[in-house]
Amino acid sequence: MSRIDTPMNHRKALWITLILSLFSVISWEVYWRSKGRIPDLSDDKFLWAEKRAQVEDLDKNSVVIIGSSRVLFNLQLPEWEKLTGTKPIQLATAGGHAVPVLEDIVKNTDYSGTLIVGVTPGIFFSKPSKESRSWGRTQKRVDYYHKRTYADRLNHFLSLPLQNNLAFLSAAENEWADDIDLKSLLRATKWGVRTGRENDPPFNSFQYLDIDRNTRMSHKCAHDTAFTNTVKRVWKFHNEKAKKSPKDEAVLYIEKLVKKFEDRGGNLIFLQSPSTGFYKEQEAKNQPRKEFWDVLMQKTGVKGYHYEDYESLKNFDCPEWSHLSGEDADKFTNAFVNILIKDSVLPQSQHQ
Repeated sequence: MSRIDTPMNHRKALWITLILSLFSVISWEVYWRSKGRIPDLSDDKFLWAEKRAQVEDLDKNSVVIIGSSRVLFNLQLPEWEKLTGTKPIQLATAGGHAVPVLEDIVKNTDYSGTLIVGVTPGIFFSKPSKESRSWGRTQKRVDYYHKRTYADRLNHFLSLPLQNNLAFLSAAENEWADDIDLKSLLRATKWGVRTGRENDPPFNSFQYLDIDRNTRMSHKCAHDTAFTNTVKRVWKFHNEKAKKSPKDEAVLYIEKLVKKFEDRGGNLIFLQSPSTGFYKEQEAKNQPRKEFWDVLMQKTGVKGYHYEDYESLKNFDCPEWSHLSGEDADKFTNAFVNILIKDSVLPQSQHQ
């Protein structure tokens, strides 16, 4: 005798499915929490675009930060706000070139406030090319912002509560080796070297990010030498054979954008943050200050702050050679903002 489907059976099956699904989610979450993982927002194009949208409505007293990961880590938005009353918009991109965002703001907005442009020499002074990895990484975010739909925006809005509360959703656009979403776990499976090229060393996430894109180095990276060394291995693997940057090409490209921004009343400030060890040696060899930073200052004629020139900025140590710990980033931000206030280069309303 065949079994007859009834509404009661359907409801029972639905409840069993829901209970099993909930149990699976809770078990998976508990498992990753037991491994020390915590919920963390993804630094992706969706969150970046939300911040970029805010630029459209900013006034002359506002501050926008663009550049690579050093100004992303080293300029702490809460500290800046404490000192000035203004919270900057953070548009820097890890591993990304500043110019695509500078170009977008200059050509596609009327913004004429303060623009802090981070200078990471190996990226900033590289050949201006849309084919380069660093340029492409930032350009993709700019392009997405201009093409995104209302459905994209709604989808991101709905994802935020889940990202804020579930550790197992941890994933990032940068594809960290320790991302734990299913796609990342499958990607992390190693099948050996088949192309004759050595596999990249694992690159684990060493940051935490909030809804304002304020980014801080993880405590583990700042204090766990073994973990910090894994990041250093990645830096050396990708940069040990780096060549000297082409002289003047980047500066000539940037010079025109800077002039256009200043002509409409914009206040542009360059900042070179600290580097130590391997990176400091590479930058001295491949982007020597006299040939690059000094030329940038001379050609653009705007305010620039190089960490080596200020006692309060130059004595920081970068745990993995390139970024400051959270505690030092607070101090660096405080020192930098006080220098800007002393030099009267911020709008008066920011430090009254």
